[in-house]
Amino acid sequence: MADRKVTGLSRRGFLASGIAGGVAALAAPALAQSGSQMNNTFELEGSIEQGVRRNISSFRTLDWRPYFSNTTNGAILVDIDSRALHFWSEDQSVYKLFPTSVPLTDDLTRRGRTEIIRKVDGPTWSPTPAMKERNPEWPDFIPAGPDNPLGTHALYLSWQFYRIHGTHDTRKIGRRSSNGCIGLYNEHIAQLYELTKVGTQVLLI
Repeated sequence: MADRKVTGLSRRGFLASGIAGGVAALAAPALAQSGSQMNNTFELEGSIEQGVRRNISSFRTLDWRPYFSNTTNGAILVDIDSRALHFWSEDQSVYKLFPTSVPLTDDLTRRGRTEIIRKVDGPTWSPTPAMKERNPEWPDFIPAGPDNPLGTHALYLSWQFYRIHGTHDTRKIGRRSSNGCIGLYNEHIAQLYELTKVGTQVLLI
């Protein structure tokens, strides 16, 4: 679908501009919510220019046992500090380690246990009503494709507004660059998407 102008601002221009950075303040109250309730409005990933400019990700293989009592349905460990995601399959025959983007600030960071409740190939994005009220010039909807801030695939967690998803902006990986979500290279989220299922355990530390 070709880019169309929305009140003088194209979808591509919206994503490339610094406007996205304003979402952090709006998203913070919503990020405090928990539970399995989902809706179709999501926070937008923050502008990379507001993130730490160093690209750091620590690659150290880990064993699942200190973090999970079992690997039923598979297990994902996200280490915010080292900016790495670990995956173990249910039978422990598959282990993957991926670099990630992480939230911009501690206020936007959530740690604890959750699980995958929904998987989407080709996610779409829409601003929340609060975002739209504050920024009426923002597009109402961004379809799946190269303009979408959720990349090619998204794994929705039981915490409302939290996801593990891809990104078309590869500069974000290894950095503090999101408003709460965990981002992966699109090729890595595609792999993780195939390996996981609804019910896969997730722990953020």
